[in-house]
Amino acid sequence: MAATSNVSEPGTLIRFEGIGKSFGRVRALAEIDFSFSQGECVGIAGHNGAGKSTLMAVLAGVYPPTQGSIEVDGKPAPHYDANAARVAGVRCVFQELSLCSNLSVAENMCVVHPKLRGRGWRRRATALMREQLEAIFPGNGLKGNELVSDLTLTQQQMVEIARGFTVTDTPVRLVILDEPTSSLDAHTADQLLAFVRRAAQSGITCVLITHMLGEIERVADRVMVMRDGGIVGVLAREQSSRESIIQAMGQHLDADATPGIARTRAGHDGVRPFRWQVGAGRNTAIEAARGEIVGFAGLAGQGQTEALLSIYEAATGHGAGRAKVAFVAGDRGRDGVFPVWSIAQNLDLRWLFGGPKRRRGLVDAVAAREVAETWRARIGIRGASMNAGILSLSGGNQQKVLFARAFASDADLILMDDPTRGVDVGTKRDIYQLVHDEAAKGRTFVWYTTENEELSHCDRTYVFRSGAVTRVLSADECTEENLLAASFQEQAA
Repeated sequence: MAATSNVSEPGTLIRFEGIGKSFGRVRALAEIDFSFSQGECVGIAGHNGAGKSTLMAVLAGVYPPTQGSIEVDGKPAPHYDANAARVAGVRCVFQELSLCSNLSVAENMCVVHPKLRGRGWRRRATALMREQLEAIFPGNGLKGNELVSDLTLTQQQMVEIARGFTVTDTPVRLVILDEPTSSLDAHTADQLLAFVRRAAQSGITCVLITHMLGEIERVADRVMVMRDGGIVGVLAREQSSRESIIQAMGQHLDADATPGIARTRAGHDGVRPFRWQVGAGRNTAIEAARGEIVGFAGLAGQGQTEALLSIYEAATGHGAGRAKVAFVAGDRGRDGVFPVWSIAQNLDLRWLFGGPKRRRGLVDAVAAREVAETWRARIGIRGASMNAGILSLSGGNQQKVLFARAFASDADLILMDDPTRGVDVGTKRDIYQLVHDEAAKGRTFVWYTTENEELSHCDRTYVFRSGAVTRVLSADECTEENLLAASFQEQAA
């Protein structure tokens, strides 16, 4: 551990020295030395399970460090907790959204801003939220009094971010943004990144954790690269290219992209046996061949998830289009994981619904364990043992479990709802390859993504606006320009 007599540099807001954090025998952080300076944007990169979210939980005062010391404004803070962090001006937008779905947006403001009370509190809370939403996401269309359960995942993410930057009493001095664009489309993400730069220039320290390395390149003044609970490099802005970050992470992405790859798919002879009617009034047709990868694109909240759910309903019902189907949820907290079950139980759901069993209907526990261990190794689920609770994993590793669940099934059709939220760049590469490999075996994929570069992996992409398809793009037509134009145009004739 570094000597504790070191003096913080001028302008240092919060300083970590020798910070470690353990959960029982699991060491999540080790010997973290870092200073967060006023008015800078710090990007944090690393693979899933590298310790990024744990470090931010310590910074937010949620977890007390097991070892090391923390200074605030150059003074020791031996009892640094959530209250001390708030007094220091620290706010956090966690990767797993913390809004109360049964409350309105204004009521959710009061959860983290207790000073909003007394006569007229609702009006003040609503006005503050509308003002901050407009500052970050111009033209968002939210009024600030909606029930959270009625909002899309994108809108909830926007509300959570705006709430973190809102000032009611203590000035905001440092905002932690943990995967803030994971549910935002490209246009909304651009608005947020522009605001982050403006906030940093105004003196607010912004900490951006993201697997979208291009976002770090655009806004970060320094980049902290983490691996296995420690800092393996701190890169200045002029050094923080995507390639240098990946190199510091220890990733090798020679085959990072596979667009244009020649694939021979089983049954892909131009005939598209799958056809579904989706959208308002079921007036939009989606077609897919066996072994095809079909993409959904457009601004977030334009009906893509609803279209996937319509396809799921049709595929699991009766009549044309029926198939064995698996669904990879993007909102894993609400639609993906079973929070009280183990990692293995979350992965092997098919064993509960008609999978191979022993005599008398008992689950073959040995075979189920083999499936869980096989996919743990194949997709790189890191962290606790497979018998540990699913919530003991980082968000990205939880998402890997959802992928493993779908790929381990016998589904002919796999629906994916913006599935790579919070997944590191190396795992994305592996998932892309798995999708191509499974498509080559005849599986059909319908894939909604807010990351436009992922559409290059699709044979054909349907662009949505207001619940209808405005354009169908082939793989070589999926340029940023074409996608943006189609995202804002009206329904195709």
